[in-house]
This record gives sequence, structure tokens and C-alpha cells, in this order.
Amino acid sequence: LGIMEIMFISFSTGVYSIDLIQSDSAVVQPGKSVTITCQVSGYSLTDRNYATGWIRQSEGKTLEWIVLRWGSGVYNQNNALKNKLLHHTYNNSIKQVYLQMNGLTTEDSAVYYCAREPQ
Repeated sequence: LGIMEIMFISFSTGVYSIDLIQSDSAVVQPGKSVTITCQVSGYSLTDRNYATGWIRQSEGKTLEWIVLRWGSGVYNQNNALKNKLLHHTYNNSIKQVYLQMNGLTTEDSAVYYCAREPQ
């Protein structure tokens, strides 16, 4: 079960740069768990103007959002994925965001992206 590929997403405006760098790719067996890490720079995870979260794309399908966490602490999660026992956490002091997924199935095989969304 191929779960994810390494992704590097970088936004740049003039000399200001926002970077989101994900952990390496992983292969996870059905029924197991995985935690993906995203290292961010260029903004604070507690900035109320932005949300940091996760989206995924399965082969041949469109992007599907998983979960967003706004800097205010408000979470928005895709209701269709609530049975996946998702756990989305962050550590602002080291600027890392984590997505833990439990009870994975072959339907979860996708490329997972860490993303930032403006308010």
C-alpha cells in the first residue's frame, strides 16, 4: 500500500518565502497507522489569517481535502474521512504539522500534500 510521496511546496513573493517541506515517502500495510510530518517556515502556525492542513490525491482522482487547522485553533475536517481516526497536531515552537492516520486501507493509497490556505 503506497501511501505518500515526498512533496516540496514553496511559495515566494519577492524576498518573502513560505516553505512547506514534507517527510519522506512511506509504504504502509493495510490496517496499520502512519504519521506524516510537514516542516513549515515563513509564517507562524498560530497566525489567525492562515490555515495549515492536508490534502490528498489518489491516482486518477481530483484533490481531496482532509483537514485544516486555522491559527486560531479552529479545525475543519472532511466529514467523509472521520472514520479514518485522523489526528492532526502541530508544534509551533519547531514549526511542524503532523497528520496521523489509523486503520489504513487500499483506498487511502494517494499522494498526500501539506498545504497552507489564506483566510
